[in-house]
Amino acid sequence: MSDSLRIRSLFRNYEVNFIGDFTRPLRGLVDQHAFFIIDSIIWETYIDNLKGVISEERLFLVEANENNKSLDKCREIIETLVARQVRRNEKLVAIGGGIIQDLTAFSASIIYRGIEWSFFPTTLLGQSDSCIGSKTSINLGDKKNLVGNFYPPSEIYIDTMFLDTLSVDDIKSGIGEIMHYYLYAASPLFDELIRDYAMIIRDRNLLMKYIRASLKIKTSVIENDEFDRGERNKFNYGHTFGHAIESVTDYAIKHGQAVTVGMDMANYVAMKMGYMSPGIFHDLHTDLRINFPEFDWNRINLDNYLAFLAKDKKNVGNNVGCILSKGPGILEKQQLPLDDHFRGMIHAYFSRQVLTGKRTMRSLNE
Repeated sequence: MSDSLRIRSLFRNYEVNFIGDFTRPLRGLVDQHAFFIIDSIIWETYIDNLKGVISEERLFLVEANENNKSLDKCREIIETLVARQVRRNEKLVAIGGGIIQDLTAFSASIIYRGIEWSFFPTTLLGQSDSCIGSKTSINLGDKKNLVGNFYPPSEIYIDTMFLDTLSVDDIKSGIGEIMHYYLYAASPLFDELIRDYAMIIRDRNLLMKYIRASLKIKTSVIENDEFDRGERNKFNYGHTFGHAIESVTDYAIKHGQAVTVGMDMANYVAMKMGYMSPGIFHDLHTDLRINFPEFDWNRINLDNYLAFLAKDKKNVGNNVGCILSKGPGILEKQQLPLDDHFRGMIHAYFSRQVLTGKRTMRSLNE
């Protein structure tokens, strides 16, 4: 099995390198006089590996939360780079999850009209999904991922050792995105992932094949639709509803688990509109529930939830832009009117206990 995956990009071709010791390429980048942007928790967790290698003058630590995924934080990074005399022929290196990736990529894309950057993803979400695809996304107030562009790294280094220190919720978040790619592609690995779910949560070494498969599915699409104008749109499956769940819960629910619920919501809407059969919905609902977060759904203010849906950047006019499914591998892009019928479906999804699985198939079809 190859130790790398090469991705073609209109910006520059780049590689995902599957490695066993992240400190080896790290030292090489230090020798190249790179500047490092690192998640503060990663710095503290791996300080024995990092502190003796990276100097404070070439380091910017970030508390990785959604409030910091902002234009203000990017400005702070850029001002620091200028003050530390980072030049356009030098390189930024991101070590962390998706927030660190977005901050580094967006900052790298605009300083000096663009400098190179490299990425060490430390979360399962980053390793199995966001590390490739070129997108950068910054929040604007409470509007998630509203500002951004396309700017891929020059290389990516995946060391699954980082997964050993992640919380169970972080692993489940990554699994949610992996599930989403498998359902997009109708991959047989979806059933395998469900079957081995409990074992995977306990033993993170089992994740490598799922990571590779997820990245290969994404690569097959982004190489032909890098700028998200066609087929890549279908990767938004579960994300419209999931992003609103993140926002209305003030990010108490992690991204990948919100997407898991979001896929189930999209499937419910598809069933109610006649796109998906009740039988397929029930089977997928049973499988997806294994990765739902533990959360008191009665806490959600549905009017606020609908308000967040109305702000999604994929919307056109008063319509909600989302991806609906007829079943694994059969996805369609839809713009749904944010009318009383749509609001009724959302209320029904929560109020009829679809989330808890306590209702019968008859009640799901009501």
